[in-house]
This record gives sequence, C-alpha cells and structure tokens, in this order.
Amino acid sequence: MTRVGSPVDQDVRTERWWSLPRVVDQRVVVLAWASFVVEVVLIGTGGLVRLTASGLGCPTWPKCTADSLVSTPEMGIHGVIEFGNRLLTFVLVVVAIAMFLLVVRMRHTRPELFWLAFAQGAAIPVQAVIGGISVWSSLNPFVVGLHFVVSGALTAVTAALVYRAMRGPRTDARLVPGWYTGVVRGTIAAVVVTVLVGILTTGSGPHAGADETVDGGRLHRTGFDPAVMEHLHAIPAYVLFALTLVLVIGAVRLRLSSKWALLLLVVEFVQIAVGLTQARTGLPVGLVGTHMVLAGLLIGSVTVLTLSTRGSAGREAVREPHAA
Repeated sequence: MTRVGSPVDQDVRTERWWSLPRVVDQRVVVLAWASFVVEVVLIGTGGLVRLTASGLGCPTWPKCTADSLVSTPEMGIHGVIEFGNRLLTFVLVVVAIAMFLLVVRMRHTRPELFWLAFAQGAAIPVQAVIGGISVWSSLNPFVVGLHFVVSGALTAVTAALVYRAMRGPRTDARLVPGWYTGVVRGTIAAVVVTVLVGILTTGSGPHAGADETVDGGRLHRTGFDPAVMEHLHAIPAYVLFALTLVLVIGAVRLRLSSKWALLLLVVEFVQIAVGLTQARTGLPVGLVGTHMVLAGLLIGSVTVLTLSTRGSAGREAVREPHAA
C-alpha cells in the first residue's frame, strides 16, 4: 500500500495536475476567470492608449517601428504605453491557449466549454488585424470603435465561459416566466445600443488618441457633435437602468434569485454616476478610462444575467459522448 504523502503519491498528484482534464476541475475555473479578467484589463489598457494620445506611439504594425519590434527610448512614454498594450495581447494568447488545452478533451462531454474557448482563441488574430488596420488608417475612429466592439464580444464570451465552468451545461428548465425573459432580451438590446453609441461618443470627444498636430486631430475623430452624442448616449443608458429595475423588482416579487439583476443594477448605477461626473468635469482621463472598463463589466453582467434565466446541470454534469 502506498502511504499518503509518499513520493509515489506525490508523483500521482503531479501527473494529474499536468494531464489534460476530462472533467471540470479547479484549473478550468481559474483559467476561465483569468480569460475574463484579461479581457477587461485589455479594455482598460486600450482605453489608456487612446486617452494618453498614444495610439500612434508605435507608428507601424506588427513592428513598433520599421526597424524595431519593441518601442525605443526615442519614442518616449507614448511608445511604452502602446507597446505595453500590444504586449498584454500575448498574455491573452497564453491564457487562451491554456484554456483551450484544458477543455479540448471535453469537446464531446462539455462542448459548450470547448466552443467558448475556441471562440476566444479564434478572435485574437481578428482583433490583432483590426488593431493593425487602426494604426495603418491613422486611428480611424470607426476602426478603433470596431476594436472595442470585438473586445466587448470577447468579454461576453469569457463571462459565459466562467458561468458554464462553475454552473455546468444548460438544461431545458426555464427559471423565469415568459415576460421576464422578454424584459431580459430588451435589456440586452439596451446594453448593445448603449455601448455602440458610447463608442461613437468617445470617438467624437476631445481624446483623439494621437498627436493632434496631424490635421488638428480630425483624422482621429468621428466628426459628430460631442454634446449631441452625450445626450444620445444617455437615452439608452437610462432605458437600460429602468429595465434592470423592472428585473430586480420582478425577481423579488416572484421570489426568484435577484443577485445577477442586482449586480447589473449596481454596475449601471456606478456607470451612470461616472458618466455624469466626467461630463460635468471636462472628461478627465481617469474617469473616461473607468467608464470604459465599466462598459466591459456591464457586458459581462448582462451575459451572466441572461444565462441565469435557464437551469444549469451543475459543474460535475457531462453530456454522454455518443450524444455529441
């Protein structure tokens, strides 16, 4: 008999740690969370690039300069910030590859984890190409906006990855009445419109993303009136807040779980408070960057809220291989 704690027992534990799992274990949950966190951090660093006028800190792509893969001292702080954002993408690549490898043996028993991890990895080169086009187009605001749209989609994907890793595959059980599902769908639509108009609003504002000596910064802005865009951005945001209030009140009255609706409401409240403050204080860089990160958390929260309206089979549940 092998004694617990013996070298043989330790070898078995080491082998289990390095082997690819067939069921969800703690490694899968940790990597799923890491995937989500890195995506949100990338939204923050991408915002930092724009807000510090470092968008062309590395004026070429995929290299930082024509002769250097990395930033050079002559490029100053803008080169450091832009290259740092590019470097963080490699962290995401490592996390995405590790996540995919951890679920690849579950492609038949937990296909939802496999395809979510695959989607995350497949979107990375797409995001990189869009980033390169944004540099080649001298930070065309619509290309930069598309960059954020893909980041938002990846935030939703990784939020779903976390939820499914922890709660298990979806079941056919509906946990809420039909009208509640309808309000949730309206909430999703309001989030999409709010984020898209917010992207256009940022692209119209004073933070051009690069040195304004080129064409007075007009190349880097949408050309829309910033004041008008701020008001347009507020309309779907308040609609979203009202719909979320309905979800919270409805969950309480129906004695449903209200934690995800409450989480979404809290994120929206902070988002609105930051948005109003930044609008009244001249759009300081710190608040605008916080507003962008909160947009990522908003997307993640509404994703989890949507998934929570259907039953989950539990972390240990698997699909029979022959049913795949």
